[in-house]
Amino acid sequence: MAGRQRFRTWLLTGLSDSTGTHQGPHAVRVERTHSWWRVMCLTGVDYFSTLGYQPAIAALAAGLISPFATVVLVVLTLAGALPIYRRVAEESFRGSGSIAMLERLLPWWAGKLLVLVLLGFAATDFIITITLSAADASAHAIENPFAPAWFHGNEVFITLLLVGLLGAVFLMGFREAIGIAVLLVAVYLAQNVIVVSVSIVEVFLHPLDVTDWWAALNAEHGNPWIIVGIALLVFPKLALGLSGFETGVALMPQITGKHDDTEDRPQGRIVGAKRLLTTAAIIMSVFLITSSVVTTFLIPQAEFQAGGAANGRALAYLAHEYLGPAFGTVYAISTILILWFAGASAMAGLLNLVPRYLPHYGMAPNWVRAVRPLVLVFTAIAFLITIIFQADVDAQGGAYATGVLVLISSAAIAVTLSSHRKQQRRQTVAFATVSVVFIYTTVANIFERPDGIRIAALFIAGILVVSLVSRVQRSFQVRATSVTFDATARRFITEDAQLGEVLIIANEPDDRSGEEYRKKTDDERRLSHIPSTSSTIILEVHLTDSSDFEEDLRVEGVDVDKYRVMRVASGNVPNTLAAVLLGIRDITGVVPTIYFEWTEGNPISNMFRFLVTGSGEVAPVTREVLRESETDLKRRPQVHVS
Repeated sequence: MAGRQRFRTWLLTGLSDSTGTHQGPHAVRVERTHSWWRVMCLTGVDYFSTLGYQPAIAALAAGLISPFATVVLVVLTLAGALPIYRRVAEESFRGSGSIAMLERLLPWWAGKLLVLVLLGFAATDFIITITLSAADASAHAIENPFAPAWFHGNEVFITLLLVGLLGAVFLMGFREAIGIAVLLVAVYLAQNVIVVSVSIVEVFLHPLDVTDWWAALNAEHGNPWIIVGIALLVFPKLALGLSGFETGVALMPQITGKHDDTEDRPQGRIVGAKRLLTTAAIIMSVFLITSSVVTTFLIPQAEFQAGGAANGRALAYLAHEYLGPAFGTVYAISTILILWFAGASAMAGLLNLVPRYLPHYGMAPNWVRAVRPLVLVFTAIAFLITIIFQADVDAQGGAYATGVLVLISSAAIAVTLSSHRKQQRRQTVAFATVSVVFIYTTVANIFERPDGIRIAALFIAGILVVSLVSRVQRSFQVRATSVTFDATARRFITEDAQLGEVLIIANEPDDRSGEEYRKKTDDERRLSHIPSTSSTIILEVHLTDSSDFEEDLRVEGVDVDKYRVMRVASGNVPNTLAAVLLGIRDITGVVPTIYFEWTEGNPISNMFRFLVTGSGEVAPVTREVLRESETDLKRRPQVHVS
């Protein structure tokens, strides 16, 4: 029993704070933050690892035009994605990314549904990043000349092993994940510098390779405009080279800021995030262009085809070719490790996004706030995806690209609308232009690889179903994360508590006049037999956005004629009334009593009204919320209905 309790405590570490400020990669306040460059390494294991396959993808998609197509990718990276996400870092610095910016544009349930859909695409991006990267790592391992014979035919087993090891790292802790990421990125980038530098020297030593390439290019595509047109058309196939930006802003809370940073304006953290994004984009852009050039010049086009020695591993091919089998094997091992750990960036992104939204919406169980159960869930989903796709890299590529492009397109739209609201005309036009480019790229990718949108639709449907079921299951919880009484409201309840009882009359607000309160008080005294000598307080809830689940409640007291009224704004009536009653009990030590009138109308329709609008069947739901939250009858506020 003690061992089970210790395991439960270890598993649910971080669940004690119900407001969402718990520890973990998604925490509002974390125990230990890190330098921006260390966090860059965690996001970079995904972003930089694309060097393992991006040059081969470019060569396969664009052929001899690969360097020009890569230049298009770099231009859109530096002039499109980078400015977009620097703006996201400026306006969404709590780690919620561009999704939070779009959520604020739509009120009520529309905003929540938009977030759930975008979370579906984010889940597609991040989960497929884990499975695809692990599958690609296993493919690199199998294709290595020194790989053991038993590797062949065991792609699924090796991939599952790599996914399980990734989950184990995050079960140990987030700090360990960053430490591994820093080591892997440093070694991998250093080795790429060596491979690319040696390859550039080889190009200079064999100028005929350049001449032959130029002659073949002119023979195949004589018109420069045709070359430019093809480079633009194949860009959607190279979009995987844009991965990593969303996780860059998602992990902002992990960046060490300045001593004078405030929660509402952590300028130091924002500056660090911008440095992270800019540095990563510049490093990647340099490697993309140079690797594309050397692989195009030095590797025969036939080797990029399926079954070729450079298929999916162009730089590893060059490492073996020009630096020998020993260095080539070391480089291959480094590539395998960073591809395996590329999923760490995605895992961190999921651990950040899901607890920030779903529990707050009431659309996930409370344990989702804890890191380790989520790691187990995401690892299990990654296992399932790996088995379904049989660790096939190509089969998962469409879903990966779809998730990446949808998130970037949504970020572009978010910053465009933000600029428009702030009447920044130049920025609006610039971001709108970039938005059109990314939307075109997304649509083109979907038409070319429709399997990606199908997989994303499954993730979205899964999130919507789980969210709906969870919202219904949690509908009888006390949703308030805090209840605060102002000075007047506190005076009302303490005055009555000194008399030995606190009697509350629930009122549905109308014109808030003295006549309304007189009639309500008289009706309740007559129907509920409240003695005329007993003092009463009227409590009313003013409805706000009913799609919100967790709220900080502030109760305000007002005197209207001779009636004492407490008012609270909330998106939900019965749960809020229950929270206020429990707050009164905790402050005064007196168990309050509340009086209701029965709600008119069909009970079934009233229940649906409660689930959607937060009103409806108020009295019985209030009683049920109190019953579930307080098992001790002597301490449970009493509910009377007339």
